[in-house]
Amino acid sequence: MKDSLIKKEYSRKIKLFQKYNREYYNNNTSLISDQEFDLLKNEILDLEKSYSFLKNKNSPSLSIGSIPSKNFKKVKHRVPMLSLGNAFNETDLINFEKKILNFLSLGKSEEIVYSAEPKIDGISASLLYKDGVFVQGLSRGNGVEGEDITKNLKTISDIPKKILAENFPKSIDIRGEVFIKNSDFKLMKDKFSNPRNAASGSLRQKDPNITKKIPLKFIAYTFGYAENLTISSQSDFLKNLKSWGFQTNKFNKKIISTKNLVSYHKELDEKRKELDFDIDGIVYKVNDFNLQKRLGFAANAPRWAIAHKFSANSSISEIINIEIQIGRTGALTPVAKIKPVNIGGVIVSNATLHNEDEINRKDIRVGDIVTVERAGDVIPHVISVDQKKRKINSKKFFFPKKCPSCGSKTVKDFNEQTKKFDAVRRCASEGYDCEKIAVEKIKHFISKEALNIDGFGKRIVENFWSLKILRFPQDIFQLNYKKIENLEGWGDLSVNNLKNSINKSKKVSLDRFIYALGIRHIGQENAKLLAQHLKTADNFFKLSKTKDVKTLLNIDGIGETQIKSIVNFFSNKINLEVLYELKKVLNIPNAEIINRSGVLKNKTFMLTGKLKGISRAEAKSLIEKNSGKILSNVNRKLDYLIVGDKPTIKKINTAKELNITTITQNEWIKMLNKTS
Repeated sequence: MKDSLIKKEYSRKIKLFQKYNREYYNNNTSLISDQEFDLLKNEILDLEKSYSFLKNKNSPSLSIGSIPSKNFKKVKHRVPMLSLGNAFNETDLINFEKKILNFLSLGKSEEIVYSAEPKIDGISASLLYKDGVFVQGLSRGNGVEGEDITKNLKTISDIPKKILAENFPKSIDIRGEVFIKNSDFKLMKDKFSNPRNAASGSLRQKDPNITKKIPLKFIAYTFGYAENLTISSQSDFLKNLKSWGFQTNKFNKKIISTKNLVSYHKELDEKRKELDFDIDGIVYKVNDFNLQKRLGFAANAPRWAIAHKFSANSSISEIINIEIQIGRTGALTPVAKIKPVNIGGVIVSNATLHNEDEINRKDIRVGDIVTVERAGDVIPHVISVDQKKRKINSKKFFFPKKCPSCGSKTVKDFNEQTKKFDAVRRCASEGYDCEKIAVEKIKHFISKEALNIDGFGKRIVENFWSLKILRFPQDIFQLNYKKIENLEGWGDLSVNNLKNSINKSKKVSLDRFIYALGIRHIGQENAKLLAQHLKTADNFFKLSKTKDVKTLLNIDGIGETQIKSIVNFFSNKINLEVLYELKKVLNIPNAEIINRSGVLKNKTFMLTGKLKGISRAEAKSLIEKNSGKILSNVNRKLDYLIVGDKPTIKKINTAKELNITTITQNEWIKMLNKTS
């Protein structure tokens, strides 16, 4: 990509970043989801990292991620206002209760009593009372500190200004949700996109006299700091809130068992369309305050509460076009470009159509009026077509039988086990004939799990491809550094760093090399199995000449599917040329024989944090050499979590929840030094 185009793309993203920031913080409108906003920020930062000539005062690298209002002073919460974990189905709830029982060392027969409370889609606020008088009100802010919006909160009639009840705590932070009824919102819908944004905008007015004119409501449901609170359960606390003069939700309920939680969720989901306020789920809290105290918190959320979200938000839109995206393995993925539509406060313009079978089954066409659904962090997808609104000149969409990138035939694999064709259609090109596949293959080749070329990111691959500097993996080791030096954004230092990283990557283990080639169905584990069996790079290269490839079937874990992929790979002329060139420049040591009866036999490990004097890759290699196994996440199959400097707290907390042993680097080294 030319420097002018790079600058143009960078400028476009900066303008979008400013626009979304401005709408959110000044106009209280969320045009995109938090996830999409974070993705945009990362794209800007990646561009700046790849091209040093890109600079802008409005870049997220220079601006604060969460812009505090200049209208209000910031105040630290006496007890942080934390977020909640989410549940989307019964399995999530069962796992939630299992964790509670395990943490408390209770048997499966023990019954947990929950307080089930509808989750109002509003703005969280914390009200500080001293000696019964409302003295200060804060927004949630970043959870640790919020904005002092006392004057605006005092305009809300639902918030008692003075409480005379004898059992009211001497000092307490009452927490709840500020919201606007849907019926009231109809009168102001021209100014705001939804009731939640209207509530947020009203609370952040400079002049409380303006806020006073807005019909804001407040429902209380919990507390933060409390002094002299003698109540022992959440359900009793809710009853007291009502007696103290606060509004509480009439749908609050005490429930036992996850099955009853699911039933109540279904019941309330059906009722919510009739309600005059928006709810997006139900919060389940362990009812007993003593149990809550014992359970405590994991990372940034309590162990004793979870939010069970309702079914996905959906909306109606029109399909403008259907585009086909091509992945590294040649998979063709259809994406519907739709007229932008607001779904649950998020503007959606793309929706996945999954595959050819899905398009045919639903008979999805360009110009169709469709229902688009979005659930949690799931990519929006088309769930149905309104065929009554279909245009007379509508034409059926035919999935391309030729690859849009290279023109090769597109095929569906036949599954011998199911005796059915796969749902995914793929480009038949096995090598680097297809441009889209070739670019993705090179990105895979330099990735962290493959050759791990530091500083050689996906953006650089795309840039070098557009400049015709790069076409095949071997080109990486024959770069014209003089030419690169003259490119805008590159200098002596950055070029030397790139050169050093590439030279360092020339020595690569056999399993990483096999994985880097991107052979379909050959992931990291299969690559390790092949390396252990073949032992040398020469034996791997000989697979192109021998007919005895099926001897690989003797490897436990390698089947007909993998064999077929390997045969297809070696049958392609360009793949053989790539292998021949890579063989000349790479140093691929013989595979080290794994000790099947080492000191770490039958033990599983995971690393978190930085280790001293040893890289993570070397540590993993040591574990495997000594018969241990590496896991990629903290789960019940994990035996040991090795903790280094600056570890991920969430992983440590999850390990504690599951009673997994955490050990230091020194303790792990002592395990290695033991004789078998």
